[in-house]
Amino acid sequence: MPVESDPAAELAVGGSDESDPADADEPTLPINELFYSLQGEGRLAGVPSVFVRTSGCNLRCWFCDSYHTSWEPEGGTRTVSEVVSAVASHDADHVVVTGGEPMLHDAVETLLARLDDRGYHTTVETNGTIYRDAPVDLASVSPKLASSTPTAERDPKGDGEWAERHEAARIDLDATARLVESYDSQLKFVVTDESDLAEVESLVARLRDRASVPVPDSEVLLMPEGATRERLAETRQTVAELAAEYGYRYTPRIHVDVWNDAPGT
Repeated sequence: MPVESDPAAELAVGGSDESDPADADEPTLPINELFYSLQGEGRLAGVPSVFVRTSGCNLRCWFCDSYHTSWEPEGGTRTVSEVVSAVASHDADHVVVTGGEPMLHDAVETLLARLDDRGYHTTVETNGTIYRDAPVDLASVSPKLASSTPTAERDPKGDGEWAERHEAARIDLDATARLVESYDSQLKFVVTDESDLAEVESLVARLRDRASVPVPDSEVLLMPEGATRERLAETRQTVAELAAEYGYRYTPRIHVDVWNDAPGT
C-alpha cells in the first residue's frame, strides 16, 4: 500500500494544528490526507500521483468513498506552503487535488498557482458545482446523478436529513459549463445501472447547449459505483457494457481493485 513520507504524514488527520506565528497571513486549507499513490480513475488512470485531499463538501452522496471529508469532515488546517512542501517530498510530477469538494476553499486557488509555478501537472476532482479561476491542467468534473441523493433509505446516518439540500445543489450547469470551457476536462459519471443513463444523456445534451466548446463523447466517462472490491464486482461489468453501448468511455477504479477501501490509496 502507498504510504506517506514524514513531511506528508504531518498533514494527516490528527496531526498538530499549531502554526508558526510568522505564517499567520498564509492561506490555509483543511487537509484530510496527503499521500502518494496511483491515479485510480479517468484519463490518467495508473499515473503515479500525489493526492491532496481537502476536507468539506457541499454535497452528500450516499455512496461517498471519502466519508471523512463529507459526512463527518476530519482533518487539520495547513498552510499552502506546508502542503506544497509535503507534495515536493514525493517523486511525482502529477498532483491530484481532490476532496470532499476542493473548490469550496478560496485557498485552493493559491495552492494550484504555486503547484503550477513549480511545474506540476494538476488534476482537480470536482463535482462541477463551483468554478474557480486557477491554473488547472485537467478538470475531472463528476456531476452527481439523482441516484446519488441520500434518501432516508440510503442515508449513511439513516435520517435523510441531507436529501433535499443535496438534490437542490447537485447540478449547476453554469458552473460545469465554465469548467469545461476553461480547462481541458473530462466528465466522469458514477453509474450503478442502466437507469442512470437517461440522466447522463440528458445532462450531456444540456451541457452541450450551454457550453461554448464541444463536449465529445470521448470525454464522457462512466465509472462503476463502488468503494469496495465486493461492490465493484456487482457493478463493473454492467457499467462497462453500458459505456460500449452508448459510445462513452469506461473508467476503472484501480485503487479500489488493488487496495480495496484502505485510506491513503
